Amino acid sequence: MARLLHMPEVAASAAEAVLASWPVAENTSYAAQDVIATIETEKAVVDVEADSDGVILKALVPEGARVDVGAPIALIGTPGEQVADLGALLIRLGVTAPGPPDAAAPDAAAVSQSPAGAVPEGTVLKGTGQRIFTSPLARRLAAEAGIPIEEITGTGPHGRIVRRDVEAAVAARRPLDTPEPPRPAVSAPAASPAPAQERAFTEVPHTRMRRAIATRTAESKRSVPHFYLRGTARADALLELRRGLNDDGPIRVSVNDLVVKAVARAHTLVPAMNVIWTEDAVRSFSSVDVSVAVATERGLATPVVRSAEQLSVSSISSTLRDFAERAKNGRLGQAELEGGTITVSNLGMYGTEEFAAIINPPQSAILAVGAARREPVVGMDSIEVGTVMRVTLSVDHRPVDGAVAAEWMKAFLALIENPLRILA
Repeated sequence: MARLLHMPEVAASAAEAVLASWPVAENTSYAAQDVIATIETEKAVVDVEADSDGVILKALVPEGARVDVGAPIALIGTPGEQVADLGALLIRLGVTAPGPPDAAAPDAAAVSQSPAGAVPEGTVLKGTGQRIFTSPLARRLAAEAGIPIEEITGTGPHGRIVRRDVEAAVAARRPLDTPEPPRPAVSAPAASPAPAQERAFTEVPHTRMRRAIATRTAESKRSVPHFYLRGTARADALLELRRGLNDDGPIRVSVNDLVVKAVARAHTLVPAMNVIWTEDAVRSFSSVDVSVAVATERGLATPVVRSAEQLSVSSISSTLRDFAERAKNGRLGQAELEGGTITVSNLGMYGTEEFAAIINPPQSAILAVGAARREPVVGMDSIEVGTVMRVTLSVDHRPVDGAVAAEWMKAFLALIENPLRILA
């Protein structure tokens, strides 16, 4: 029997997502676990798989449309099912479209002048099923003016909100008959300074990922009480171990792979660090999930290596290579970006010696890793040349005390300087 397919909540607390593409055309059958829709969130592109065999009878939103979570996006049926009157069926299911601006509100018997279920580009779908027709420009201008799109009356075709409607709403909000402020009296006209020459600039519109990064980092600094620990470790033995692993193994292991494994090992040695803060309790985990910061042209992604304490270094290396490749194309699944108690952010490959990073909520810590550099170091009784690595641990003080973080840092630095213990 025909039923509606709704926009899923592919990301925690997400209010909307973009219907990126329809891999299956209308009136085309699909099998269970086939990808029938592709959805884009701020961080990832998510494939929606069919839970059973079926057919897409009607796509209710076009590719590229922003849709509220829970709103209908397609009418689907059983294999071979056909519907004689799609419009009537959609109305019975509560999917209706508004008529012209001066028309009365549609009732259950009303038939839209638009094709059944069709949604013009730029439409914002509300979770109640109500549709508001807008042009992309009008939606952007309304957002810049701080006017909810629901408060604007559309005068375009079929009630579509266009630019002139937003401009009229902005003008209506300006106070009328505002007296001009009095001008101070002057005895003689002063020479006007030459207008400053406007400097040339370009603007790059915010992407969804950039907005998400800005929101999360700003919220983290506002709500999470950060404190920081800095440490320095001799990395000569770590680099020697890496050379040995790459000489003997088919997979090239990076310093970052070893650092991720060391972080997981340190969490097992100091389990009080493997926690996150919730409103009701401190949540402690039995396995260690480590996020790794991956830089892409789209922005920063932080996929999670699950149960990193149980994986070999070569398995971690393969996992991170796969993450990096798919992150470049925005093909990381939302589930791969959620969870974890700590993130590793390594800028050593850029030559950065030391930095501090912002915690990725709800995680409780992030480790900032600098470059391994040759420097003078103090030996037993002399100064010698060695390779050192500087790290900074940012910690959420709500679930983790300073002594616990210091114990963790001591364990981590010892692992870097005695890397065979990482493999134990």
